[in-house]
Amino acid sequence: MIEIKNIEKSFGALKVLKGIDFKVEKGKIIAITGASGAGKSTLLHIMGTLSKPDKGEILFQGESVFEKNERDLAAFRNRQIGFVFQFHHLLPEFTAIENIMLPALIAGTAKNSAMDKAKELLNYFYLSERADHKPSELSGGEQQRVAVARALVNHPSVILADEPSGNLDSENAKMLHQLFFDLRDRFDHTFVIVTHNHDLAEMSDYALEMKDGLLLNN
Repeated sequence: MIEIKNIEKSFGALKVLKGIDFKVEKGKIIAITGASGAGKSTLLHIMGTLSKPDKGEILFQGESVFEKNERDLAAFRNRQIGFVFQFHHLLPEFTAIENIMLPALIAGTAKNSAMDKAKELLNYFYLSERADHKPSELSGGEQQRVAVARALVNHPSVILADEPSGNLDSENAKMLHQLFFDLRDRFDHTFVIVTHNHDLAEMSDYALEMKDGLLLNN
């Protein structure tokens, strides 16, 4: 579904990515591991079109995404890619259901339809009773589940997660990891997850290790 071809990225004199090549198959969960500073998050941001590479290309279903203009790229990102971060980045002034609805509203979905989608996800994540709670009124695990629901509201082709359980205790981390696999099995979602969590990496369909801007084992 996604092909990463010879991606290079530098920040000033520091070369962070030194030629990354791999493919992402639909319905798979891929873990990317490695020490801090290996280039994992930079690669994920480029895959999510949040940053552009200095060299190389990303093909999404055979189409080169960085050939799109900025407007089309933003629309592609909104509809095709879901993001989950270590720090959930929920908007504090909005309720759980409003946070989940937001990407759908940005995509032009009617408010009632966006709300129905958000309610369905809240129910799936056992959060229906927390729909009108703001992030400060939710536990860490609940906040991250809301963030995952927000990533899924537009039915994206791929979910990119950057240390999604890094800020959770072991029990909530285990619950979140199982949720990813349940979503994959039920809805055929595709995940690329940057993680330091060895349990999650071992559970994944396959794990790639990064070191000094290169993949060691793809």
